[in-house]
Amino acid sequence: MDRIRNIAIIAHVDHGKTTLVDQLLRQSGTFRSNQKVEERVMDSMDLEREKGITIRAKNAAFQWNGYHVNIVDTPGHADFGGEVERIMKMVDGVLLVVDAHDGPQAQTKFVLRKALENGAKPIVVINKIDRENARPHKVLDMVFDLFIELKATDAQLDFPVVYGSAKQGYAMRDIREPSETMQALFEAIVKEIPPPAIAKEPFFQMLVSNLDYSDYLGRIAYGRIVSGRVAVGDSIVCIHKDGRRERANVTALFGHEGLAKVEIKHASAGDIVGLAGFEDAFIGETLTDSEERVALAFVDIDPPTIQMRIVVNDSPLAGREGKFLTARHLRERLIRESRTNVSIAVADTDTAGHFEISARGEMQIAILVEQMRREGYELLVSRPEVIFHRDEGGNLLEPLETLYVDVPNENLGDILQSLASRKAEIVNMDHQSHSVLVEAVIPTRGLIGFETDLVNFTRGHGIMSHLFKEYAPFRGEIASRNNGVLVAMESGIATAYALNNIQERGRLFIGPQEEVYLGMIVGENSRPDDLGVNPCKAKHLTNMRSQGDGKGIQLEAPSRMGLERALEYIGPDEYVEATPKSLRLRKKILDATARKRAASKSS
Repeated sequence: MDRIRNIAIIAHVDHGKTTLVDQLLRQSGTFRSNQKVEERVMDSMDLEREKGITIRAKNAAFQWNGYHVNIVDTPGHADFGGEVERIMKMVDGVLLVVDAHDGPQAQTKFVLRKALENGAKPIVVINKIDRENARPHKVLDMVFDLFIELKATDAQLDFPVVYGSAKQGYAMRDIREPSETMQALFEAIVKEIPPPAIAKEPFFQMLVSNLDYSDYLGRIAYGRIVSGRVAVGDSIVCIHKDGRRERANVTALFGHEGLAKVEIKHASAGDIVGLAGFEDAFIGETLTDSEERVALAFVDIDPPTIQMRIVVNDSPLAGREGKFLTARHLRERLIRESRTNVSIAVADTDTAGHFEISARGEMQIAILVEQMRREGYELLVSRPEVIFHRDEGGNLLEPLETLYVDVPNENLGDILQSLASRKAEIVNMDHQSHSVLVEAVIPTRGLIGFETDLVNFTRGHGIMSHLFKEYAPFRGEIASRNNGVLVAMESGIATAYALNNIQERGRLFIGPQEEVYLGMIVGENSRPDDLGVNPCKAKHLTNMRSQGDGKGIQLEAPSRMGLERALEYIGPDEYVEATPKSLRLRKKILDATARKRAASKSS
């Protein structure tokens, strides 16, 4: 056990942790010298590569000087906090990667708090010291202040520091000593991170901390073995959260070599393994040798705060692009997602083909929908809504988040105005040289669409992150979209002539020669109410010459939205239609007369 080290890498989005894992795997000899390896090899999902963020926690392992190091790359975005919390149950130490200019950010704070609460030994890696505006000594002071704020123990405050550049592939303990390799970081991991703590009990115990799924083996439960040993074929027991005891045989065991999942025959205390055999094992449950054992302790993850509906696509253009269209297809895919993603919950509703999805944030659901589109699914998605609770007195409670916004000085007024309209309460403002760090408490409802405002107001220079705080009394209504939409009154092909007339009424979402259908949203009205328009109208030829003959039509470029922006934009009576090649906005009820009738009934 003395030769095993279990570590997690934690950092804010884009501080270089995935690149650092690449270097550790390369320089430890995990990859052959002639092996072609992609950059940011831990980001295996297409979406992770495109967005430059880690979404799913992943395991890897390498050998160095006779030591076996298990390493877990954790997500840095608040919506994927559920992945982070349970990873801390598997590791004994963390590499806290901090940008040498930006310093620790809000998400660093969230993940580090979880690590310190679990007693993990930290190593601080100040990365990107090759940046021209790097300020490593100032950043080190900021990290120390953060540790004090998070009530770190004296032992945790005495953290080792490694300076380096993951991109260039070097690290050093003293910033004045030149280095060309990651040797200093390897030595720090082996010396500073303790070996796994082994429970005294001789029998097998393991806490399920992560899940995977195989079409051949079913559910695979990942975790660290707390005590004892386990082998393929052993009969073991799963202690479920409801107290139920279920016995099954171990059908397969997995360890890691580099990034590869490898089958093993047996494993002992301290090892991080995947174990197949239980179809219903869930995160936080205990695997052990007999029914008489007591379950291991587990800290619950943050509750879901957002819910949306995913619905079978019933639009007139349904079935043209996707392979998976039915309620059965959707349900199977959503259930499969909930098996491995603990922070997403799926529930059937009273309406056939409608499924309710609960999650930590809209980005999490947007990522799921984007994955499904790419796999060939067609579906409709509703606007994100907050999950409310009631206290003992029947008062309405809503989730609040602590929001951190780093905004350029010249845009501060716009951002504060936007926050005020979203019922945010400013807690702290820290003025830096060119920007202001604003800390606020805001209803989760107020966060929907705020990221788009931030990007628009700051031209992409604003940074935000948020953490779940608590459920608190309802803060009152928050105004949603100010403008109405332009809704197609008939189906057909959009013409330049019709769009030229429509664009005087507002902003277009479509271009000429695009197929539209009755009830589809083709643009934003410049006024607050919805307006029916005919984008398919053609110019009728007459034997009279008009003043406009011969003049070219000047259409403005249509405003195209990505999936996240579209989900934020739609109203309560609207859907986003997501298919493999298209994103369309539409009314839930396509027929205008039926829509009016439904609106008058609800009012």
